[in-house]
Amino acid sequence: MWSSRQVTARATCVLAPNPGVMTLDGTNTWVLREPGSDLSIVVDPGPMDQAHLGRVVDETTRDGGRVAMTLLTHDHADHAEAALYFADLCGTPLKSVRAIGSHHDDLTDGDRLRVGELEVVVVATPGHTGDSVSFLLPADASLLTGDTILGRGTTVVAWPDGELAAYLASLERLAALAGTGAVTHILPGHGPDLPDAAAVLAYYLDHRRERLEQVRAAVAAGAQTPRQVVETVYADVPQNVWGAAELSVRAQLDYLKSSPGMPGPRD
Repeated sequence: MWSSRQVTARATCVLAPNPGVMTLDGTNTWVLREPGSDLSIVVDPGPMDQAHLGRVVDETTRDGGRVAMTLLTHDHADHAEAALYFADLCGTPLKSVRAIGSHHDDLTDGDRLRVGELEVVVVATPGHTGDSVSFLLPADASLLTGDTILGRGTTVVAWPDGELAAYLASLERLAALAGTGAVTHILPGHGPDLPDAAAVLAYYLDHRRERLEQVRAAVAAGAQTPRQVVETVYADVPQNVWGAAELSVRAQLDYLKSSPGMPGPRD
């Protein structure tokens, strides 16, 4: 069972109490702290739950510490609902790709964020959403992926904000980082940590390619709407996730429009 815990020398998960079919065990709020430092970075404060936010504050203030920066992997509510409140509470800047109220400070690919001796590198990974980013902890060879990679299963390409070509490019980029050894450990936005980054990314890429072929085959066999594609391709998946699956199907159909001779189903 996944639960709050210290995962690497610099990363501790404080698990939010919002489990569900899309959030798995709940949202992973990550507290990043250089060993021996009194300064922390908090990634994805999560839902507006006072008890959860209190636990995050307790983690960051142990041994006289404080929060110096708040980051968002993307703007979905299960990650970002409490972000403005938390940043105000702790008196920190809130850094994100998209504007989140008055605390917004743009994150761009390659930014190096420093809090004392702690270094975090911004890695743009759009696809799940247009604003998705990951955060690399070089000293731990670890990557905080938000919803780009999950601790169990695979993620939704949240069309139309999410886009499959961008998502595939992001996976390829992360696979390349894993191939160089720059990333060995994935710290996802939901579910348990994944200590074999290369294997996970290979699986994600294979899965996406397999799903694309299944969608292509379903349309060729006569599926007329995205829902009919879902009913064919995701027949073995619980129906309570079919709504999310349809978003991914729409993203895949949009991607396949560029394929020569590919028929397009109706809405």
